[in-house]
Amino acid sequence: MSYQEKKIIVSIISSIVIFTLYTLYAINHAKEGSITSASDFSFWGSFILVLLPVSIVAKIIIHIVFVIINKMATNEDGPSFEDEFDKIIELKADRISLFVFFVGFILSMIPLVSNQPTYLTFLTLILFGFLSDLAGRTAQFYFYRKGV
Repeated sequence: MSYQEKKIIVSIISSIVIFTLYTLYAINHAKEGSITSASDFSFWGSFILVLLPVSIVAKIIIHIVFVIINKMATNEDGPSFEDEFDKIIELKADRISLFVFFVGFILSMIPLVSNQPTYLTFLTLILFGFLSDLAGRTAQFYFYRKGV
């Protein structure tokens, strides 16, 4: 397995773990009724605004640990440059990721139009943000395995 494939697998696993743990933490520490309240946007705003930096910092730390462990296990450094193949794979995976997020954004507008509770909009946005990251990483892994 190549360095890029290992890095993608670590990224997928870390995304799932970070998102799951943070979601469980936020739900357990939410005030009673703030998750399903139609007028309490502060919970959802803080959920998203805290999830982003927590996720970024955790992924940076996990990536540093991955590089160190990979160096100790294989005694080889990661690639010091990206060739055209890497760039094409990244662009194709980004396109898939953006498409998934766009579909999620459109679907998240449905609760607003159909007089459904507002929290469904936030749940859909958060879920599709997570799924778009997974779809992009999975596409990268697929393209590294099968080619573009």
